[in-house]
Amino acid sequence: MPRIGALALVVPDYDAGIAFYVGVMGFDLLADVDQGRKRWVTVAPRGGGAALVLARADTARQAAAIGNQCGGRVLLFLETDDFARDHAHMLAAGVLFEEEPRVEPYGTVAVWRDPFGNRWDLLQRR
Repeated sequence: MPRIGALALVVPDYDAGIAFYVGVMGFDLLADVDQGRKRWVTVAPRGGGAALVLARADTARQAAAIGNQCGGRVLLFLETDDFARDHAHMLAAGVLFEEEPRVEPYGTVAVWRDPFGNRWDLLQRR
């Protein structure tokens, strides 16, 4: 059965992406392969899920899309089994939340931004 294995996320610089997703968020660095003019860099949350291919913006058009790849909507959903733990860790690490956590019919959620401007949900499903 097909599944989504990875999603491309345009970043200004590979190392800045690794520093945030691996260094701050604690994601695993799955690959960092030099391919000459570019690198193949993939990261994923510990415990599994789809990987992110960190794609360095190579053109002005790509650079303009950084942080707005979903037209201002939430782009990615980081699911957790312990919202309070992960929310506290992210706050301590300096992650910018746009709102206080809220309880919705589907679970506990709060919108946050990565340093590149991408909007995410931190979500614990019911």
